[in-house]
Amino acid sequence: MRRFHIPAVPPTTNKSIRFPNDLIEEVEAAITGKDCTFSAFVIEAVRVALDNLKEDSLLQNSEEE
Repeated sequence: MRRFHIPAVPPTTNKSIRFPNDLIEEVEAAITGKDCTFSAFVIEAVRVALDNLKEDSLLQNSEEE
């Protein structure tokens, strides 16, 4: 049987950021009807972008060797 663990909420910092209105509309359309907040969508998008940058950097470094 799986044991219950109280999840830890990671520490967060409030950052104020301006988005172009058209981008806000696209994100809101993408999350409509889904169990996702605007913040959660943006956080995941940033994580994926950072992963992509790391992969690109590793690929570039391996090509240079």
